[in-house]
Amino acid sequence: MQPQSLEFLKTLVATPSPSGSEQAIARVFEDYLAPFFHQFDKDVLGNATAALNPDASMKIMLAGHMDEIGFVVHHIDARGLLYFSPVGGHDSVVPIGQRVWVHGRTRIPGVVGRKAIHVLNPDELQNKPKMSDLWIDIGASSQEEALALVSRGDPLTFQHEFAPLAGDRAVARAFDNKAGLFIVAETLRILAQEGGLNPDVGVYAVATVQEEIGSRGAQAAASRIQPQSAIAIDMGQALDYPGVDPSEYGQLDMGSGPGISQGANTNPVVFTMLREAAELSSARYQISVTPGTSPTDARVLQAADSGIATGLLEVPLRYMHTPSEVISLGDVENCIRILVAYCRSVTAETDFTPR
Repeated sequence: MQPQSLEFLKTLVATPSPSGSEQAIARVFEDYLAPFFHQFDKDVLGNATAALNPDASMKIMLAGHMDEIGFVVHHIDARGLLYFSPVGGHDSVVPIGQRVWVHGRTRIPGVVGRKAIHVLNPDELQNKPKMSDLWIDIGASSQEEALALVSRGDPLTFQHEFAPLAGDRAVARAFDNKAGLFIVAETLRILAQEGGLNPDVGVYAVATVQEEIGSRGAQAAASRIQPQSAIAIDMGQALDYPGVDPSEYGQLDMGSGPGISQGANTNPVVFTMLREAAELSSARYQISVTPGTSPTDARVLQAADSGIATGLLEVPLRYMHTPSEVISLGDVENCIRILVAYCRSVTAETDFTPR
């Protein structure tokens, strides 16, 4: 991965973007792609779209959601402690003891507190805590002191940033879906710099909002763009660690390339073309199976308007929806190669109708 691309990925990770608060990361996305797109716009939901060949009749939409899970302050008590609600899907045991950023008037640190183990009663020791059992301590000693720094409705994110691990692995909060957003942006950059895109084909790289709370952004963006084909790029559950039986959950291994989803949310022609694109570009890939409804943007893209020929690429991710998500950067690069080759394979005459 070229150094400037890696720095862009690190910047995406460092930029807070809980669902509904994606404005800052949309600016990062726009600034990085500014030398490459032919057209850029944002809609009223906050989706950011960079396009190549926007006047082309055939349109491909690449959707990488830019929102991350987080929290929001909903109460400040007399002691200056902050009570919070989850934004997106959380396991209530994960936040305990974690350091967070409170994005108020300025960014301030805090820590998630709970009763210490020494004063938990036997029932509390046996049961998972509820979110309502947790609070955030910013060091304030009164409500007035806290209100000088924080307001109800302020978003919160974990403090964890990007860090390299052994080999090509890396850890960060919110690789779901900062890595997918990175893949979308890099695909547009490579197509702009290296060419190969049919002049009758337009590519719309869309940083979608609010996927973690229902894929609202992708649905609106697809209705506005009206592409013939759309590819959602997201993280998939890596299933290569202890306690997960492939006979029950299937198989998706980190380091073996992205998963090309096969299932009800995947157009058969798009699936075949993605697989051929992987083989043509000598990219590693796996087949990931989605038997029913995908929890990604692919779900709403497929059914938008009169229907869109939709595909789904999934980068294997360990420890999803925790502050320490782990990916293989090689899987990310292979996903980009597949997506670039797919876009180059589409022409104005491509027929996505299943036969």
